Amino acid sequence: MPINAIAKFRGITLRYQNERVAIFVDGANMFYAQRLLAWHLDFARVIEYFTRGKEMYNAFYYTGVQVPPDNSQRDFLTALRHLGFTIREKSIKETLDQNSNAVIRRANLDIEIVIDMFNTADRYDIAILMSGDGDFERAVELLRSKGKEIVGVGTRGMISSELENACDRYVKLEDIRNEVEKIR
Repeated sequence: MPINAIAKFRGITLRYQNERVAIFVDGANMFYAQRLLAWHLDFARVIEYFTRGKEMYNAFYYTGVQVPPDNSQRDFLTALRHLGFTIREKSIKETLDQNSNAVIRRANLDIEIVIDMFNTADRYDIAILMSGDGDFERAVELLRSKGKEIVGVGTRGMISSELENACDRYVKLEDIRNEVEKIR
């Protein structure tokens, strides 16, 4: 539920609601989205774009980490922390695909994203879910049934139709490139 606020302007009391925003970034999904787009996100600009005129509750970033840690990834996560992100990490696990004999590296954090979305639901009105993963469809439907607005964010070619349909709206990164691209 939005926070009610009162402002006085020329003797008139105005009431307005300040919507609270939470951002949930599926790091692996956004890594591959940036690779497909051939440009990088500036997460400070991402926060600025999605919180314009709103109050920021929190931003979460979920990622797998190598063991031992990779210095460039550590530097990136440190920079995100300085922007105010809460980082959720899980060690990358390696498994062998029996059919192709290829090593598969994974650190699935979907459940951590869903847990945080539900555990913090009373602290935000709008959830920005930066992922195209259809596994989030049911969680999004349940949060919407509790009155939360869910905005999905992803890139064409990496968005499941189930997630896109479950969200209140879905923003394509290509459409907001000028607002969120990292300028070098």
